[in-house]
Amino acid sequence: MDWRLAGFTEDRELGRGAQGRVVLARHAGSGTPVAIKYLEGADPAAIAGLRAEAQMLGRLTSPYVARLYQFVEGEQGAAIVMEAVNGASLKEVLREHGALAPEAALLVLKGSLLGLAAAHAVGVVHRDYKPANVVVRADGLSKLVDFGIAVLSGGGSFAGTPVYMAPEQWRGDPATPATDVYAATCVFMECVTGRRPFAAAERAALMNQHLTAQVDVRDVPEPLRPLVLHGMAKEPGERPPGAAEFVAWLEGVAVAAYGGDWEQRGVRALAAAAVALAALFPLGALALTPGASAAAGATTAGAAGTAGTAGAGGASGAGTAGAAVSKGFLATAAGKGTLAAAGAAVAAATAGGVVYAVRDHKPAPPPAPAAVVTLVADSRRLANPAIEVQNARYPKVTGLKDPALERRVNAELRGPVDRLIADARRTAATIDCKGKPVKLGTETRLGLHGPGLVSVRYFMLSDHCEQADGSPGGEVVTVDLRTGRRLTAADVFQPSTLTPDGVRRLQTLVRQTPGTRERRWEECNTADGAFKVADFSPHKLPGSTGDEPSPPLLSPFLTPGGFELSYLNGGSDGCGNLNFRAPYATVRALLKPGIAAMLPAGPSPARS
Repeated sequence: MDWRLAGFTEDRELGRGAQGRVVLARHAGSGTPVAIKYLEGADPAAIAGLRAEAQMLGRLTSPYVARLYQFVEGEQGAAIVMEAVNGASLKEVLREHGALAPEAALLVLKGSLLGLAAAHAVGVVHRDYKPANVVVRADGLSKLVDFGIAVLSGGGSFAGTPVYMAPEQWRGDPATPATDVYAATCVFMECVTGRRPFAAAERAALMNQHLTAQVDVRDVPEPLRPLVLHGMAKEPGERPPGAAEFVAWLEGVAVAAYGGDWEQRGVRALAAAAVALAALFPLGALALTPGASAAAGATTAGAAGTAGTAGAGGASGAGTAGAAVSKGFLATAAGKGTLAAAGAAVAAATAGGVVYAVRDHKPAPPPAPAAVVTLVADSRRLANPAIEVQNARYPKVTGLKDPALERRVNAELRGPVDRLIADARRTAATIDCKGKPVKLGTETRLGLHGPGLVSVRYFMLSDHCEQADGSPGGEVVTVDLRTGRRLTAADVFQPSTLTPDGVRRLQTLVRQTPGTRERRWEECNTADGAFKVADFSPHKLPGSTGDEPSPPLLSPFLTPGGFELSYLNGGSDGCGNLNFRAPYATVRALLKPGIAAMLPAGPSPARS
């Protein structure tokens, strides 16, 4: 008889190897779907490998990575309980559709980079990023799965899937975040062109191509070629140092090439490609009880499942589990007799899940419901004075149990747009535009959006009397979803950080991303270029007409991919819209513990 965890009802088996199996199950208390990977017997090496994978997953808290709920080790073997992600693997999407539209390929790369950035922020290198380890949901979003051969940064690296392995992996050199950047770029090129960067029948020939051959980018759209060439540089030091830096560059390139709405078009294209493979979705045939739906928050048909492959040699196989899940939607690997990896996930449960590790059969707590955060746009014409609001985007939160709290949260998140309009009214009353409207808009980036915080970065755009007068500046709004309170720099940073010495230390830890189109800090500063403590507090601009002080020049912006420090100031010279970035692990000591606990980095199961 197969060993089964108490507290879970098994729905069906998804794959089986010599020493274990993967099943789709439900938590008995909540009905929440999960994927359980079992190793049976007492092979110490196999159990140690599964424990290491659980420890790697336990470090991560990101909506772009399939979550670990529980690790169990006992007399009968070991098991990990993970989210169940309802969707199709990127491998199947590419097999079915070939090349993707550029916006869809960029969206896959962005989502994957954000998942990798969360891993890099806690010192984890995936080492086996490939299409089979990316799950595309029916809503067009994606998740990263399978950390079966992940290591801490600097660990050994002669492992992976050969067609995506970085040169340093072929050499057996230590793995770094740049190793994952290389693999993600390889997959991006496959998405946008329909072919892999290098192909050879013999392993040695493939190795030589990765080590020495220049990648051919002639069929990559011209605006995207620098992304491929930079991301696939032969030397790790010549690539973006990590996924967080790469995703920031990607966003700039995507907006310049395909416009500010490129993500919406990418989501639509990718969702259509995934839905065409709905027969492969693991939860499509899983009957959920009303209790399950409530516990998951929103268990939609677009929440995903796929899984992993690849041991040291990169070999992979595929198993099936009946006609409803044919075509290998959850692949297994029998490399050296062990089951390689499985990932699955329930849509909104991601943000509220927990990391839980025990050495008995106590069931994992069900994931908590999560608020839903969406970007909405304000586009309208106002009269007296004439104002045109053009695509001023802001986040809107729904799903909070307390309606009053939800109203407070949304008022804070929309506040910058309302203040932009109010300021335009005051300015328009003092000048005569001879009937020409004041045009307003925003460049809006959504950062963290659950479970505890929502962070959004606004850069305001204005045009008075068709004079293209640039921007009045911008602001970052970070709201605590538990209280509805907007957080200031003093709420985010330790008191010692907001001192002259602390600010100098912070400036040494953050960097602008090389290759972005924003102006360099050094070009924009005529003084000493040093951050000032006063830059983190609201200030009154000389000659300003409003009663309220202007937002801080420097504000912490919290994103799924890492920490950012935004410099936002008025003007049209390009110097008022700058970003400085660092992995969370680099700046965590400068943040208040309560804030650090809500950032993408969970506790290790070894310490649970």
